[in-house]
Amino acid sequence: MVPIKYNVRSLFVRKATTIATAVGVGFAVWVFATSLMLSAGVKKTLGSSGSPDVAVVLRKGSDAELASGVEDTQISLIRATPGVLKGPDGNGVTVGEVVVVSAMEKLGASGISNVQIRGIPADGMKFRPGAHIVQGRAAKPGTDEAVVGARIAGRFKNVGLDEKFDIKKNRPVTIVGVFEDDGSSYESEIWADVDTVRTSFGRTGVSSVRARLESPSKFDAFKTAIESDKRLGLLVMREDAYYEKQSEGTSIFVGALGVLISVFCAAGAMIGAMNTMYAAIANRKREIGILRALGFSRTSILISFVLESTFLSFVGGALGVAGALAMGSVKFSMLNFASWSEMVFGFEPTPSIIIGSLVFAAVMGFVGGFLPAVRAARTSPVTAMRGG
Repeated sequence: MVPIKYNVRSLFVRKATTIATAVGVGFAVWVFATSLMLSAGVKKTLGSSGSPDVAVVLRKGSDAELASGVEDTQISLIRATPGVLKGPDGNGVTVGEVVVVSAMEKLGASGISNVQIRGIPADGMKFRPGAHIVQGRAAKPGTDEAVVGARIAGRFKNVGLDEKFDIKKNRPVTIVGVFEDDGSSYESEIWADVDTVRTSFGRTGVSSVRARLESPSKFDAFKTAIESDKRLGLLVMREDAYYEKQSEGTSIFVGALGVLISVFCAAGAMIGAMNTMYAAIANRKREIGILRALGFSRTSILISFVLESTFLSFVGGALGVAGALAMGSVKFSMLNFASWSEMVFGFEPTPSIIIGSLVFAAVMGFVGGFLPAVRAARTSPVTAMRGG
């Protein structure tokens, strides 16, 4: 077996080509890792919005709150359904909410984007244990006050603490607080009084009803009781399953786009690694001849050059992963395909993404170095010693 230090020395001797190849591989891995991290961030953001002991009730045929409608008279029936957790007043713990989108002007960038506005009842924030005010105060029920999620606060014109915006033309609403909810998608929403939203947009009823169950095991019985009543025409989903479904389109798009770009970058990186190794072989023919004359087999030469290429790519991959991890504190806004509203996501690194990215780099090195390694292994020692 050819000593590993021979390959390491060779890489240091060819500093320019070594750095160029490592940077090329690193960029490809950076694109690959960040796209997967963003896709994971989409799933985490929407996934953390749901709770397994909460059921979401929508109109049958609707796949999102925006397209749903539940009548006020149906809310009391849902509240009285067996399996719903009873509150201190003896009534079922439920909230009926109205969800709409409003076009708003973005700050620091030209253009307009949709923002999701959620009309919540007086106990709407209490229903979500993770939601809490971090600046200002909670909005008073029955008033034209609202609170804004931390991730979009200050990203849109007049949507900051103590500012006013028109929820509808000539219907101003004052932002009195900023809230967080453990990084969930709610942080990309504005919450106002349910009646304010309903009257502003001329809505009757609510978009959805959330029911907190006695335990996750009560879901099937609750679902059967609601959906078996054909007069209601309602659909029931677990809240976590609902948000998982909402994340599918966006996460698939981000992941597919990232993988597609990564494939092209990887192809370029592999070609670069291949050219680097071919150039190295051309400049090291005499060395290869000496190795063959010393008794090293063709297999040893082949393995040596493949290891060299793989190691170089692995180093580049480590640099790419380090760059991707640095994106962990960056927030990225894009349109959520399910709600057609702006949503802010983070880059979510996971062990599987990090390991997969390093494997991706090693594979690039192996593929890019294999053919040059075969050429090196086939080099005739006599010809190489003569410099031919």
